[in-house]
Amino acid sequence: MTHTPRPALLSAALDAAARGWHVFPLRPGSKVPALHGEKTCTRTGPCQAGHVKWEQRATTDPDRIRTAWSRAPFNVGIATGPSGLLVIDLDTPEHKGSTDAPDGAATFAALCERAGHAVPTTHRTRTPSGGQHLYFTAPQGTRYANTAGTVAASVDTRAWGGYVVAAGSITPAGPYEALCGSVAVPVPSWLQSILRPAPRASHAPSVAVTGQSRRYADVALASEARNVAAAQHGQREATLFRAARAVGRFVAWGDLPRHVVEQALQEAGEAAGLSASECRSTLRSALNWSIAHNPVRRDAA
Repeated sequence: MTHTPRPALLSAALDAAARGWHVFPLRPGSKVPALHGEKTCTRTGPCQAGHVKWEQRATTDPDRIRTAWSRAPFNVGIATGPSGLLVIDLDTPEHKGSTDAPDGAATFAALCERAGHAVPTTHRTRTPSGGQHLYFTAPQGTRYANTAGTVAASVDTRAWGGYVVAAGSITPAGPYEALCGSVAVPVPSWLQSILRPAPRASHAPSVAVTGQSRRYADVALASEARNVAAAQHGQREATLFRAARAVGRFVAWGDLPRHVVEQALQEAGEAAGLSASECRSTLRSALNWSIAHNPVRRDAA
């Protein structure tokens, strides 16, 4: 295949770095990091004191970038964590390998609508598959992790430990193109609520007696249901999502039946003004996530 001319790729890397985004080279025509892996590390050069991964080697230094891109027509990777970015990755059904898969842009737009907000206008790129990347600046001191389907179906996020391919790069499937929004705006507060990790269980409920565990779970469910029912417009779905993730651990641990949690939070969500279908969709994804991530009770040490 014909690669993008080297000067154009160097320009894309320098443009990203000028925005404060840390870049590193990807193999020409590929999405794979061009830097060596730990297994093949010779412990020389930058790795003399130990293997340095691509996230650590990503840079905004123009001189280092010019030196790297003088060697080959590398595509451009942006290390989202060091760059202070949270990137929303909206997949297409084709990218998921099934025409039955939901469209990420559609599910994200529906999520925004239910939260009472328009889809944010921010720096956005189009991927070769027809998907989109929405760039946001993460709040200072917040360390988001990558997610897959946590925000909504076919909606992933890239933050610490992740990277995205920058506009200007090209693969056999096509180019990555900037669409709109020259500036990455801050992560909206309602989206922060969804991305915030579910609270860990306190030491209080970590007891050996099953009856006590169940009583604590009942109290926690009642408390979360009250919070959901009292949620204000614009925060209702995020509050329901966060509550389901928090209480879902009790389902995983066997303290509460799933149908009991679903009924209580469904009623609370509808009382807050959400539709029955909105509640069901939110509860399903949030509970599935919580159950998958809390397979073992975390008792106090």
